[in-house]
Amino acid sequence: MKALVTIALGLAFAATGWAQGRISNASVDTRPVTTTLEREVQAISSQGRAVWIGYRTAMIPGERHMCCSDSLRSAGACCGVCLLESGGGVTMTRGSDLDPGASRIVLEPPADVLIMARIENGAVTRVRTFTPDCDIDGSAMPIVWFENVRPADSEAWLTALARIDTTGDRERENRVVRPAISALAIHPAQSAVTTLVALARDDRRPGIRSHALFWLSQRAGQQALSTISAAVENDPEIEVKKRAVFALSQLPPNEGIPLLIQLARTHRTVEVRRQAMFWLGQSRDPRAISFFEEILTKK
Repeated sequence: MKALVTIALGLAFAATGWAQGRISNASVDTRPVTTTLEREVQAISSQGRAVWIGYRTAMIPGERHMCCSDSLRSAGACCGVCLLESGGGVTMTRGSDLDPGASRIVLEPPADVLIMARIENGAVTRVRTFTPDCDIDGSAMPIVWFENVRPADSEAWLTALARIDTTGDRERENRVVRPAISALAIHPAQSAVTTLVALARDDRRPGIRSHALFWLSQRAGQQALSTISAAVENDPEIEVKKRAVFALSQLPPNEGIPLLIQLARTHRTVEVRRQAMFWLGQSRDPRAISFFEEILTKK
């Protein structure tokens, strides 16, 4: 009976378009976007107060549940209750990873993502992403919730955040720029991939190039593949090269495994060959096993 009630409530929330997800302990001011998202955020930023903004937009298909790595309590499903203000990290699980005995039953994987940003002293100081099935404690903070945000506006705003100059400010890079790239990467449009490619190729920050490469690997496709391969060959930083090898390991096996084997055989950089062998070992792919058998028995 408890499970049936939970299912009924979930269907009711879906039917009424509960766009804000499962947010509690917050004062939520819901507003339509009348100009662009960037201008709406600028108007709020100009007030100088500490406030969160949020909106909901479509994301790429997949069994994906995004919550946080720390929580107030265990909720049995994807996580506990995430603290908006002091919580940290993000967990991303697939539907098959959820507890079958959970009190909240997930009928379908989320198709949307909640994007939230903290604004203080006229600047964005943090970006967080959640799926609507994640319980969020708003920490008694005011939240301005935007309705009807156009996907193109979301992409443009996140792209601007991803390109913020964070020279000497590692905290802002970790709390704003990287999460903005992650949020951008799950937007369905091809234009989001184009932005990731540009960041992976051209951003002057090695850590950001590496981060963009990882998210490109989650999108696959020929454009992503060529960019990742180019990073292995041409990026001047060895750590970025290593991250690009890891990105290849995240591609679908028929794309990634042959490239890793090729790198392990022929790449001029020892560290790249080692990384390729390491990720081949992690793959447990029969082609990788055959490759190791070949090199270990070669006389």
